[in-house]
Amino acid sequence: MKVLIADDNSNSRQLLKDIIESVGHQTFIAVDGPTAVEAAQQHMPDLMILDVNMPGKNGFEVCSILKSDKETAQIPILMLTALGDVENRVAGLGAGADDYLTKPFSPRELIARVDARLRAKAESDNLRETKEILRQTFERFVSPSVVERLLQDPSQVKLGGQFQDVTVMFADLQGFTSMSEYAPPETLLSVLNAYHALVVEHIQKNRGTVDKFIGDGIMALYNTPILQSDHALLAVRTAIGIRSALPAFQEQFDPAYRLKINFGIHTGMAVVGNVGTQAIMDFTAVGDTVNLASRLQQLSDNGQILISDAVYNRVSDFIQAHSIGSQKIRGRQEQVTVYEVME
Repeated sequence: MKVLIADDNSNSRQLLKDIIESVGHQTFIAVDGPTAVEAAQQHMPDLMILDVNMPGKNGFEVCSILKSDKETAQIPILMLTALGDVENRVAGLGAGADDYLTKPFSPRELIARVDARLRAKAESDNLRETKEILRQTFERFVSPSVVERLLQDPSQVKLGGQFQDVTVMFADLQGFTSMSEYAPPETLLSVLNAYHALVVEHIQKNRGTVDKFIGDGIMALYNTPILQSDHALLAVRTAIGIRSALPAFQEQFDPAYRLKINFGIHTGMAVVGNVGTQAIMDFTAVGDTVNLASRLQQLSDNGQILISDAVYNRVSDFIQAHSIGSQKIRGRQEQVTVYEVME
């Protein structure tokens, strides 16, 4: 571990250096306030032992500067000084110091406090690293605002398989399979990724979760992992937003690659949780609600947004849609009343 010692007294510096290095840590030295700030920014130590009475800037000022800079704010600071009165202790802690030890000190106590601070720093670093990994992972599937809420309160994530109300949206490129017969593979992949980027952008914009990519299609979930009272409307807004953005988006392509996107949306109960094995898991939704949304998408044509009556009943005050009647859906005995969303 790296420890920065900032003290203007040469004897104190040498004593601290000997003690810290005797337990296997690497040390850096600063002899005044400005040098201490510069050394902390340069070396990014795991701990700083900081004297209060130093020329240039005192320890309180150095502490405030480092704690106000996001690059150095995580460096734990142990203030070490002959000033042992309550006011100076309060001032040091108020400036952001993590611990306070007065001179003269016991080497054993110093080592114990240093070890405690370094352990806390390691745990804090691990936690931040874990959060960053989670952030980078989740942001590929859900909106940044959802990620922040998950990190602030992980208890909102209900894993392990629970039966809950969700809205499922399927979006699929019409004609992509036919296009793949003549388009060069590298062009095909580039076009597909561009369409996927557009769809994902609007899913995340409306706080949805990208569940999976299915060839040239995408499955998205709403009301999970964060509960949303307006999840059906968010899904419909996603589809409308994508369809509205298509004309300008497709200007980058030759006419042959300007494809329609068909949508199917259904709201209902589904089992939401981890599916797979202990080694490989997939957070998803399963059940009839998912199947019906997929069937509606397969029924849609020429850029239609088809929704079930369950969705329509929740969003009818906010959209223009017309009924296309009861439709026979593959795999279901009863017909389903289907609506096409216009705007």
